[in-house]
Formats: sequence, structure tokens, C-alpha cells
Amino acid sequence: MMNRHTLTALMGVMLIGLPMLVGAQAAWPTRAITMIVPFPPGGLADIVARPVAEAMSRELGQAVIIENKPGAGGGIGMAQAAKAKPDGYTVLMALSSLTVIPEADVLLGRAPMFSLSELRPIARYTADPTVLAVRADSPWKTLQAFVDDAKKRPGAINYGSSGNYGTMHVPMEILSQVAGVKMAHIPYTGAGPAVVALLGGQIDAVSSGPATVLQHIKAGKLRALGHWGTGPLAALPDVPSLREAGLAAEYAQWSGLFIPAATPEPIAQRLRAAAKAAALDAKVREVIGNAGTPILYQDAPEFEKYVQADARRMTDVVKRIGRLE
Repeated sequence: MMNRHTLTALMGVMLIGLPMLVGAQAAWPTRAITMIVPFPPGGLADIVARPVAEAMSRELGQAVIIENKPGAGGGIGMAQAAKAKPDGYTVLMALSSLTVIPEADVLLGRAPMFSLSELRPIARYTADPTVLAVRADSPWKTLQAFVDDAKKRPGAINYGSSGNYGTMHVPMEILSQVAGVKMAHIPYTGAGPAVVALLGGQIDAVSSGPATVLQHIKAGKLRALGHWGTGPLAALPDVPSLREAGLAAEYAQWSGLFIPAATPEPIAQRLRAAAKAAALDAKVREVIGNAGTPILYQDAPEFEKYVQADARRMTDVVKRIGRLE
């Protein structure tokens, strides 16, 4: 058994070390934080990430630096964030493809690049239905005309996406299933490159969040034919939903902040507070709102439930899509 002098000495060491531990946590962050955006510039994740990173920098007193890490429909950047050291210096701005990619990997018979359990939801920023957009000089003036043409010419109409099973691919597969049509899928590294290809005439259509296409619609370069929501879109009030056209297709593209699951709780709570402050920041709301997507903030507990429910829905969708050729 320890004698009194040994016990006293050990307690003294612990008391000396405790302030150092508390101080180390209180001092965080002491250097820049990396925010991984798993897509190229120009897409929804990047549009949301940049003003949010700027606002979080002000809250945390350290720079939050955007690192665009595209590839595999966002999977490469998401996996990098999931496997990052859980010290608070790596965060992830993800889209709803986060819940799809692990299930798609399983479907394709390969080891998942990451699992949802490796990431902890911190804040949801946006949640919008995707919009079906075509060039303004295209022959399709209405959603019905587009679907009718796709039925007459199986495989002739093509569309671009941010990658297999991504947030631009899944809604088009849902549309194809409910409308009974076949279209050709051309994957790109992100929404930005896909929209550039649409504008340049390399592809016929995209399904994308309003923030990515709204400026081109307003400029008269693109035309919105429909959306995957359940009610009117504030940014595009005259555009009908697919349901209004008799097509039972719904899909929401959300954006949100995640951290490695093992991040220490005090650091996680500081990031959560900074993320919330960014969501409430007037400049952030203005910049993202002007892009055509309103802030629909959810704090960590609500967002975690939302992500889990979305993952269950998307598992069923991926199974219906099946293996891609």
C-alpha cells in the first residue's frame, strides 16, 4: 500500500498537471484550421463553406482555410476528413452525398472509403431540393416536354453530375425511375465543372442545388424546368415541382459541418458554438441567401437525427439504383 508521503507526492504531481491540461484545451486553437470541401469551387459546398469559414475565423481567432479536395463524388475529401487527427484542426463541409457514398461502396463490392460513425455532425446550414436545369436555347420549354422527349429517344439525352451516386446523380436516377425513361449519365468532379459543361453545350441537363444555377437562370443562360421539392422555391417561385407534374420524385441536397468523431468534447463544443455563430451571422446569411439558398440551420443534436434519417432513406434509394455499368 502507498504510504502517506507517496500518496501526497502523487497528488501533487496530478494537481500540477491539471492546470496544464486545462490550459492546453483552453488555448485551442493555436494555429489555422483546415475546412475540407470535397468538391471543386463553384458548387454548393464551396459556396456555403467560404462565408462560413470567414465567420468561424472571427469567432475562433484563427484562420479557417478552405481546402478543395474533389474526387469520387466527394468521397476522397470526406474520407480524408474522417481519417484526420481528431484535434479540431480539420473540419468538413459536406453535402448529402455523405450518407450515400458508404452504401454505394458496399453495393459495388468494395471496402467503404469511410463510415458515418467516423464523423460527428456539428451544424446543418442549408437543405434545398435540386433543380432540373437546361440551356435557355434548348428545345425543352417545360418539364413535360423534357420527359416526353426522353421517352421517345432512350439514352439520347445526357446529364452531368458531381460523380456516381452523388447529389446531382441520385435525383436524376430517381426521375428516370418514376418517369420510366433512360438518360445518359456523364460524371464530373463537382457541380461547378458540370454546370460549365452545360453552359458550354457538352451536356444537356443537370440536377443541381439552386445556388449553383440561379445566377445563370437569372442571366438568361439556363432554364429551370422543375425541382425535387414539395412546395414552391423562394428563389424560383414559378418553377413547378416534379410532384406537380405527376412524378413522385423528391430529393433534398443539404450542406453541413462535420468533425472527426473522436474530437475531444471541449474542442467539439467550441467548434459547435463557432458554427452556430456563423449560421446567425448577417453577412453569411446574405451571401448564401443571395446565391439562392436560404440558411436552414440545425444545431448538432437535431442535425445528427436528420443525418441518420437521411442515411436510412438513401440506403433504399441506392439499392433501387443498383450497380452502375
